[in-house]
Amino acid sequence: MTALLHEFLSGVSKNDNSVYDRFFADDLIYTRSAGVTITKADILKSLDEPSPPDAPKTAYDSDDITVHAYGNMAVLNFRLIQHTTDKDGKTETHYYRNTGTFLKRNGRWQVVAWQATRVPEKDKEKP
Repeated sequence: MTALLHEFLSGVSKNDNSVYDRFFADDLIYTRSAGVTITKADILKSLDEPSPPDAPKTAYDSDDITVHAYGNMAVLNFRLIQHTTDKDGKTETHYYRNTGTFLKRNGRWQVVAWQATRVPEKDKEKP
């Protein structure tokens, strides 16, 4: 699970949109930090929308990773670290707690449920 997470975050940081299709199952339920529930189709559709030329560049990392395996299912929890750099070179860092439920089907692990929660600024240094 940890290797899958790192592969996914690396691909997302490099704007490799194909990682979303591999990482998320077709029947995904994703709850964004704003409380909105979206699907894999919603995610893939949003990737087709062009970004403005001056959009910030974003890179992702993770720490404080915990995995619980249950046969053909696994639960992953980690702190997502989002670095955004604007056109002037100013970087901001935001933190999220993410929990993903993976299911192994047809010999392949994919996320079937995902929850992202933004970490309040006052708690950002706590893993």
